[in-house]
Amino acid sequence: MHIETPKKTVNQSAEQVFIFLSDIKNFKVLMPDNIDKFEVLDENTFKFALKGMPEIILRLKEQIPNSKVILGAASDKLPFSLTADIEEIATRESEVTLSFEGEFNAMMAMMIKKPITNFMDTLTTNMDKIGQ
Repeated sequence: MHIETPKKTVNQSAEQVFIFLSDIKNFKVLMPDNIDKFEVLDENTFKFALKGMPEIILRLKEQIPNSKVILGAASDKLPFSLTADIEEIATRESEVTLSFEGEFNAMMAMMIKKPITNFMDTLTTNMDKIGQ
């Protein structure tokens, strides 16, 4: 299953966006209002839960300076990744695209597609908070 958000223009340089997204504790700023739990487990891992949803543990998997940050599921039971592609378009302006990639059976994909899409849309909207 592949879900991708529209590009979001952020009034920060690609380097600043990359630094922000590479520090996993900053994801708390991007989370939706209905967050039930957010806990940093170590410098590369955090877990969160939204109301009515199970806890999800994400781990920083890969970083390409100033252009990409990849988070992945800490568990192999439900393998997926969340990628932020960062593109600098001006000195203090960049575009960020979030994409979700996961391997789920058809029933699971049908159940989680809408909540994941809404979650990613919220993360994208909250990118305006970077640097505030």
